[in-house]
Amino acid sequence: MTVNRNPTVRQRRLARTLREIRLGAGRTIAHAAETLACAESKISRIEGGQSGIRLVDLRLLLDSYGVDDADVRSRLEELSKDSRQRGWWNRYAQDLNPMYADYIALEADASEFLSVQPFLIPGLLQTEGYTRAVVRAQMPEVTDDQVDTLTKIRQERRSVLTRPDPLTVWVVLSEWALGQEIGGREVMKEQLSYVIDMASEPNINLQVLPKTSEAHAALFGPFVILTFPDPAETDVVYVDGMVSTIYIEEPDEVVKYSALARRVVADAHPYKKSLALIKSAVIEMGSK
Repeated sequence: MTVNRNPTVRQRRLARTLREIRLGAGRTIAHAAETLACAESKISRIEGGQSGIRLVDLRLLLDSYGVDDADVRSRLEELSKDSRQRGWWNRYAQDLNPMYADYIALEADASEFLSVQPFLIPGLLQTEGYTRAVVRAQMPEVTDDQVDTLTKIRQERRSVLTRPDPLTVWVVLSEWALGQEIGGREVMKEQLSYVIDMASEPNINLQVLPKTSEAHAALFGPFVILTFPDPAETDVVYVDGMVSTIYIEEPDEVVKYSALARRVVADAHPYKKSLALIKSAVIEMGSK
């Protein structure tokens, strides 16, 4: 069997979910290997994302684990078949950092998205002008063509907001981010106005974390928590830093970020007050 040393994020999700279902069913690796009449090492490779799994073997394992929910089985089968696919972003493979490509795949598969953003407007809610300014600030060495490509990719990511089953988005912005003039005053006014418009969509919820909140001290940077349709799947936390990108998939670690997110949401202004603050920031910029 071929060993995959660089599994896609979808392969890792399938592998992790199969392991969690097996443990929840009280089955050991030895039991799973007996079901498939294979070596235990094969189960370990499957659960480690180092090898794929045939559809017939997946169905046998799910039977063995007592998974009879048709929706769960269907989603896992689709994930198994699609695990090696990369999606529309594959067109930009030579321009995309592999970790960013993995994130786009996660975002495309997710059903819910919670973003805590202490510095910037999150990518899914960015206008073209704002994105261009952010890209140039973060990567001053990139060419104009690269800026065009990265901006186009970020704009295409917004398709998850308008698909038949749109991504449910919950965004918490820091009040500090509202007073910035990234790209200049007019670009920032356009950006904040766009956020106001998008906040009226039923699948988007927006809050502003006040400057006075002590929760800022607990934020070392932006993070996103992604939730998937299958309740058997663990949430994934995405932490994007200046020089590294981290995916947090272990349940115990995910729980810590979920607790932090709940604290931030509780400290943030409610929707109407948050929207009023953003509108005030737009008016203030227009008066300067």
